[in-house]
Amino acid sequence: MKRIKIMSIIAMMLLTGSRMAAQTHTPVTTLQRPKLVVGIVVDQMRWDYLYRYQKRYTEGGFRRMLSEGYTCENTALPYVPSVTAIGHTCIYTGSVPSIHGIAGNNFVKDGQKVYCTDDKTVKPVGSTSDAGLMSPQNLWTTTIGDEMRIASNGRAKVVGVSLKDRASILPAGHNPNGAYWFDDATGRFITSTYYMDKLPQWVRAFNDKHLPERYLSADWNTLYPKATYAESTADDTPYENGIREGVKPMLPLPLPALYRKYGYGIIRNTPFGNTLTLDLARAAIEGEQLGSDEETDLLAISCSCTDYIGHQTGTHAIETEDTYLRLDQALADFLAYLDQKVGRGNYLVFLTADHGAMNNARFLQDRRIPADSWDSKAAARKLREALAKDYPQTADLIKTVMNYQVFLNVDAIRSARLDASKVKERVVSLLQQDPDVLYACDMEKVATASIPDEVKYRIINGYNRERSGSVAIVLKPNHYDHGMKGTDHGTWNPYDTHIPLVFMGWGIQHGSTTRPTYMTDIAPTIAALLHVQAPNGNIGRPIFGAEQ
Repeated sequence: MKRIKIMSIIAMMLLTGSRMAAQTHTPVTTLQRPKLVVGIVVDQMRWDYLYRYQKRYTEGGFRRMLSEGYTCENTALPYVPSVTAIGHTCIYTGSVPSIHGIAGNNFVKDGQKVYCTDDKTVKPVGSTSDAGLMSPQNLWTTTIGDEMRIASNGRAKVVGVSLKDRASILPAGHNPNGAYWFDDATGRFITSTYYMDKLPQWVRAFNDKHLPERYLSADWNTLYPKATYAESTADDTPYENGIREGVKPMLPLPLPALYRKYGYGIIRNTPFGNTLTLDLARAAIEGEQLGSDEETDLLAISCSCTDYIGHQTGTHAIETEDTYLRLDQALADFLAYLDQKVGRGNYLVFLTADHGAMNNARFLQDRRIPADSWDSKAAARKLREALAKDYPQTADLIKTVMNYQVFLNVDAIRSARLDASKVKERVVSLLQQDPDVLYACDMEKVATASIPDEVKYRIINGYNRERSGSVAIVLKPNHYDHGMKGTDHGTWNPYDTHIPLVFMGWGIQHGSTTRPTYMTDIAPTIAALLHVQAPNGNIGRPIFGAEQ
């Protein structure tokens, strides 16, 4: 009996203690997350464009992001070649070509040159043109959007929008709710059967507004008097290409006449294609109800016109300056819309670029700065001629030269039972005789080559064993594989690889850093802020610590 009483007392004490523990235990709170993440990539936006045109930026656009957001002033691409497809992929995967598989806008796959998002197994949706034969099938890794979808059991929504197919498809990843891009043949935004069998009603309704026709119904004139464009050279210089052959590179540009002659694709070479893209972004928010519930959604936007215009007119043209001033106004309107629709402080936005651009070579020469163009086709021809003499009984050993890489004809080398390493040594030796070439090296021997580390690690990160060339080419500074008008990109140099990066909105304190950050750090930063897994090929690190 006495033992029973003791056991009862112990049981009462344990029960009381457990109740007290339950009453004093702090309940687990729901993780705080933004309603919407918006990624804005400005194609070919050099870092210095944030400040070169700042005097005439509006308070609500780039200036707002700089004054409210956190700016990473020393952000770089950690790979080469610095091109659109790789940049957009890197931003959203936190990875590099050697891992994510996108080795260029074009690369060699299974012995054939392919476009990064080509997919002949799908069909176009919203058009009958080949522009719809696209998917992310060549992407090997997940994106931050894919990880958000996985973490939420499919409840998070992910949408990509851009004029360029690759700039919508690759950021959106493998499992988005949709990716949409512009079809020059119809003037409409389309997709492919990889994503869906028919366009959503909101995309059809958007297309039915015929906005491209509206934007092309008036001349493109400057926002301000032409004489006030102090950051640019005079209009119509030898540094610029026209929008089409025979059209003078000069504003005002007669868009109605050009539209009648060349069709909808003209909008890519005007600032109004960026406005159209942001119009579609708004329609996506409305149509997909992005940012409207407890799950964090992702909207990946890419403004492509800055790249088309940059290639055409260069980095110091009035057209380029006017394009950024107009983009600033469109950005201000879009951010104000997000404030109203999603709520200020409820969304997280980051703005960056996929790559930069070199100053026009003739522009530099006129200022006594060493610069020149380099012709990859001529280089390939010289290599073929030399190798034909070395190996007269062998088929053409050079497949192509692109992406600042030499692609060898691997099948021909195997058939002739040649020593591939000896062929590569010969190619390197020939390239080193070119006065425009600074370095050339076997891709598989870069680690031991006498090349500065800043260049070396970028080549290694950019080398994909299955899809890259066999020999890397590094040109002298201010040399590019381009003509003497307009500009290009693709090299390791800061003008191509130093990009803007600004975070603003939910969870972001105002500030800046000049410590080295990388494009690969963007995706893991978003993942850390959202408390989701980083993409499966990520090599970057979160930028923010406890201070955010």
